[in-house]
Amino acid sequence: MSCCAPGTEGALQRDGSANLPSGEELWLSSRDLGNGLRQLDLGVPEVHCGTCITTIESALRKLPEVDRARVNLSTKRVSIVWREVTGDQPSDPSVIATAIASTGYSAHLFQDLAEQGDALRNQLLRAVAVAGFAATNIMLLSVSVWSGADAATRDLFHWISAMIAAPALVYSGRFFFRSAWTALRHGHTNMDVPISLAVILSYGVSLYETMNHGEHAWFDATVSLLFFLLIGRTLDHLMRDRARSAVVGLARLSPRGAMVVSTDGAREYRPVNEIRPGVRLLISAGERIAVDGTVISGTSDIDWSIVNGESTPVAAKTGDKLLAGTLNLTGSLTIEAAAEARNSFLAEIISLMEAAEGGKARYRRIADRAAQLYSPVVHLLAALSFIGWGLANGDWKHAMLVAVAVLIITCPCALGLAVPVVQVIAAGRLFKSGIMVKDGSAMERLAETNTIFFDKTGTLTLGRPRLRNAAEIDTASFAIAAGLAAHSRHPLSRALASACPVDAQAFDNVQEIAGGGLQATAVDGIWRLGNRRFALGDTQADEHGGAFSEVILSRDFQPVAAFNLEDATRPEGADTITQLKADRFETAVLSGDREAVVARLARSLGINNWTAGLDPQGKVDAIRKASEGGAKVLMVGDGINDAPALRTAHVSMAPSTAADVGRQAADFVFMREGLSAVTLSIDISKRAGKLIRENFALAIGYNVIAVPIAILGYATPLIAAIAMSTSSIIVVVNSLRLNRLSHGDAPRTDRQAQAETGGVLAT
Repeated sequence: MSCCAPGTEGALQRDGSANLPSGEELWLSSRDLGNGLRQLDLGVPEVHCGTCITTIESALRKLPEVDRARVNLSTKRVSIVWREVTGDQPSDPSVIATAIASTGYSAHLFQDLAEQGDALRNQLLRAVAVAGFAATNIMLLSVSVWSGADAATRDLFHWISAMIAAPALVYSGRFFFRSAWTALRHGHTNMDVPISLAVILSYGVSLYETMNHGEHAWFDATVSLLFFLLIGRTLDHLMRDRARSAVVGLARLSPRGAMVVSTDGAREYRPVNEIRPGVRLLISAGERIAVDGTVISGTSDIDWSIVNGESTPVAAKTGDKLLAGTLNLTGSLTIEAAAEARNSFLAEIISLMEAAEGGKARYRRIADRAAQLYSPVVHLLAALSFIGWGLANGDWKHAMLVAVAVLIITCPCALGLAVPVVQVIAAGRLFKSGIMVKDGSAMERLAETNTIFFDKTGTLTLGRPRLRNAAEIDTASFAIAAGLAAHSRHPLSRALASACPVDAQAFDNVQEIAGGGLQATAVDGIWRLGNRRFALGDTQADEHGGAFSEVILSRDFQPVAAFNLEDATRPEGADTITQLKADRFETAVLSGDREAVVARLARSLGINNWTAGLDPQGKVDAIRKASEGGAKVLMVGDGINDAPALRTAHVSMAPSTAADVGRQAADFVFMREGLSAVTLSIDISKRAGKLIRENFALAIGYNVIAVPIAILGYATPLIAAIAMSTSSIIVVVNSLRLNRLSHGDAPRTDRQAQAETGGVLAT
């Protein structure tokens, strides 16, 4: 399936550097990442293979202001992280677009997938139709020539074939000719250079034979070559379009705008990209939430299926947080925006999906290096074949045909598709199961794991604890604890704050200590809310609270109140651990909670290895120690205190309910409540790795067999075209096997799992 084709998406591109976005446009389209870094997304509609990716990324990495750059083949997007200041001078983002244009690829401001349309698909289908029509008619004329037509009839049919082939080659071959010319004009080659040479030389030799009343011409092979190449490219495009359809569907869930309510009660409809945090929005029944926000007034039922995969509506009331993309079903709500659209939950999961193909996995790097070597090697083989056959028998016309066949049959399209096709299909399969993967290298690393470490709260449990001893707490202590807890997203803090029967006491300058708790300095002393070690000091960190999670409120390190909470385990938890053990994975719990709590949960799930009382550094040390012993660790966790461990592990996973920093640090994010996301991710990643290796074997085996046949002169240009396209189709068909899951692999619904697990376990 053919590869690079700059210039093939004219309806979507801006041609010429004069039409590149200005520095101001690029700056406004970028977003601040902090620490002096900004991210810019540009559309590069002409990328089609690993050579395209390598060319663009290499040009961008040469710029001193560029920190990193990554091209996504499916979405035709390049994401650039660049420094606002280089040396002593502010950076000009226009040089980024100019650098891309210098490689022969146009760059423009990226449009949402839902708005791009599919001009390329229509262009390809028309080109296939033209090439197929021309090839069919030339074949019909060739039958008469092959049947022994006299010389005059033969010459007439050859001239008619030449006239049919010429416009078909110009129209259908423009995909390859533009690509090859652009590459050569900018001082490099790509996969379409030898293809274009093969088509032009084949037509040229045939025209020469026709003009000299030769017996044979190969116009049928020339046009048929284009026909098969275009079929391959169209199938490749349609396959990628199908694979990214989930992303397109998500993008279409994002509303175009929302009704803004001003302070004087006036209402104004604004596009979603103009909505800023703090703005109040009126969401009517039947509308989707435009941005992440908090309910200010009103009650309604919300469809959260995009978040948790469940169709059962969830009631929303004042104070509840809503996520972009969820659907308001029954009542009217007024919400206060908490984030811009590009930083919302929906944008985040779209970004995760789009990134699934962009990672530089080991197999992808191998394929990219092979693609880079392709053009010079093929040109050398074709030249040697031409010279060798010409010197051997003096028939330079036959030598030219052998060289043309070598150029055609050696196209490494199957090798170029071996990795990205599988990764796109695997990412789509995981998404259908409610699992987001950041890049293909994460799947590769997950397939290598042999040890899995779990966090406790929010990971092995649902992170929805409830207070057990509320009746034992006096209202004054409750108000103080709730005031501190309001400054944290930790599940225990949220549960404590929501259970408070009185108004919470207001605190300023509350500090959250990862792995410890919350601290505030007030006129009456230093208040702390957290685990016993943090609240009372290391010297008083003895065990209390039994098998429940304990939160201590202290003043000046003296105990004031103790809150006991319990949490529900995640559905499918015990079954998942059983399956992991059957697959010979080592499992363990790393938790900052107390020993009694962690021990009880670990026993209930069948995990024999657990460690309690760990701070963030303790979890990192445990992972490093296991890694030094040869373990490939998958860390599954959430929360701020798990972020260092998630980054340290060989590969990591977090639930969608995790803190922002936890989701950003994780390689996988699962949306469903069930813990079977872990085993399903491992299974699909291993299958993907196996299919990639099979695809490499198929692609390499094809070349080992086909190239000698072409060099020895046993393959005509027509046979070469059929063989090359067939190899690519075989690779795609083999990759599609990833979608064939057995009945036992289908994940259960969360409601089924909840019914099977039954009850709430204290953790």
